Amino acid sequence: MATSLYDLSVPTFLQTMRAIGGFLDRATEHCAENGTDPDDFVEARLWPDMAPFHFQIEAAWHHAVWGVEALMTGAFTPPGLVGPVPFAELRSMIAKGETALEAFVREEIDTCAGKELDMQIGPRRLAFTAETFILSFSLPNFHFHAVTAYDILRSRGVPIGKRDYEGHLRTSG
Repeated sequence: MATSLYDLSVPTFLQTMRAIGGFLDRATEHCAENGTDPDDFVEARLWPDMAPFHFQIEAAWHHAVWGVEALMTGAFTPPGLVGPVPFAELRSMIAKGETALEAFVREEIDTCAGKELDMQIGPRRLAFTAETFILSFSLPNFHFHAVTAYDILRSRGVPIGKRDYEGHLRTSG
């Protein structure tokens, strides 16, 4: 059985979006158990020149939802960044992302296979097909931001591990 464009994108994004939601929930529980404020994570960074936690969550949301949307529209046009928001609002972004991903229709995504998709980043024009956009741009960026958010929480003592990042594996049995 061949793997479809839908299979490459939507379930893959959903697996990790749900995992992000899970480790955000674990962070909230950790803070409640330790009498700390989850909002303290919002501006946390792994290194001073890296983007903060809130950016990592927002960027993951954008690359997942608007990455799939770009397959249909031919353009990657996520909304502008909102900047620092309370931790609960970051969790809400991930929940909205899950809902948006669940709403994509397999047939609509699969008919985008082979479609051309151009993207302008500053002076650079990047020409993709739908498949190369998902596989070489959206998924790598999405996972970069998801794992960076995970790493920020882990580096701040939230008890999460690799299985929390993997989420629910799509096994055959």
